[in-house]
Parts: sequence; C-alpha cells; structure tokens
Amino acid sequence: MSLKNKVVMITGASSGIGEATVSLLAEQGAKLVLGARRVERLKAIKEKYPQAEIYYQTTDVTKQADIEFLAKLARDKFGRIDVLFNNAGIMPTAPLEEKQVHEWKAMLDTNIMGVLYGIGAVLPAMIQQKSGHIISTDSVAGHVVYPNSAVYCGTKFAVRAIMEGLRQEQIDNNIKSTLISPGTTDTELYQSISDKDSSNQILKLQKEIGMQSIDVAKAVVYAIDTPAEVSISDMIIRASKQRG
Repeated sequence: MSLKNKVVMITGASSGIGEATVSLLAEQGAKLVLGARRVERLKAIKEKYPQAEIYYQTTDVTKQADIEFLAKLARDKFGRIDVLFNNAGIMPTAPLEEKQVHEWKAMLDTNIMGVLYGIGAVLPAMIQQKSGHIISTDSVAGHVVYPNSAVYCGTKFAVRAIMEGLRQEQIDNNIKSTLISPGTTDTELYQSISDKDSSNQILKLQKEIGMQSIDVAKAVVYAIDTPAEVSISDMIIRASKQRG
C-alpha cells in the first residue's frame, strides 16, 4: 500500500508519538493536518519538512469546536479525511485518597471526550466517502490497572470500549478502527503529573527501559498502511524490559 497523498489528521501532534508519526508520514508523502495546543511547535514541524503538504492550527481537544475546525481545515484543503489519529492525552496520576478532582476531570475531558470529539468530527465525512480509518492512542494502562493510576487507567479502559464500539458500528461503511496501546515511552506525559516524586519516577523509568516515540510511530504507520481488507484492531507495544 502507498501512504502518498493519504490525508491524515493528527491531534497531539506537537511532541512525542504524534511528532514522530508526522516525521514518518511526511517522508512518505502523506498530506497532514496537525493539531495541538502549542502552535509554535507545529510551525517548527512544518518548517522541518518543507517538501510535505502540512497544515496546522491550535487545537485543544477538550474543546469540541477546536477539533471540528481542525477537521474542517482538512476538508477545505484536501477534500477528504482518510485517517484520524487521536493522540492527545494526559496522565496526572495520584492516589484516589488525595481527591484530585480537578485532575480527574482534566483526564476525563482530554483522554475520553477528546477522543469522542475527534471521532464525531470526522465520521460524517468518512461515512459519506465510505472509507476511513480512526486510530486512538490508548496505553498498556487500558489493559491493566496500577496503584495510583485508577482514574488514568479508567480513561484508557473507556477508550478501548469506545473504539471497539466504533469498529462494530462502522464495519458496513468501510471505516477501520485501531487502538494503539504503548507501554513506557519517551513522551512528555510525565510533565502532566503534579506530584514531583511520581513525575521523576516516571521520567527515570522512561530513561531506563522506555521505548522511543518513533518505535510506536512505526506501529501507527504500519496500521495505516494495511490493505483495505485488513483491519488491525488493537496493538499492545511494550518495552522489552517492561513487566507490567
């Protein structure tokens, strides 16, 4: 299969797995529409790949209008949306007893509602064109539960359910769904943890055993590049030395 000219919309595109996926797709001639809160990083990414067709705009996935505008940008510039990669997420882990209600809500809004807003923004176009592919970054935490991560894991388990429901609902419209579930990876997720000790522990783990973002991005590109008759529903990608 060829990725050349495939229209791919990516949220959380300014760093980590999102940025690494952009690099691979840009090199293979995909048409990219990027969204993230840090627009200056998106500008730098576009400038890094002058040969690629890349459009971007500020996107906060907790705001439905932002994602709708990003999808509109894709349709206006390219006339279609072949792939949505829901990649934005946060991980402010803490014990439930700390009652970090504002962090709970932030995770629900970003990790669950952000995915739903993305799906809702692209489905009408994909249903009309009778084809499409929706990918969401989940986590190993969507398959197992860790102490101090109950809410984070809960959001990721929810994404699993949403993506499986999407798969079943859209089979007849030739719309594929893929869940990418990485383990420890060198992303900036640790920066969303307010407890400094916990944040430092995650960062230390990333440095000791973590995968590179490009390793996960390769899995995303592999899923995108499968033939029309093949659908990869779920990929769990762990660092070789990760136990949980």
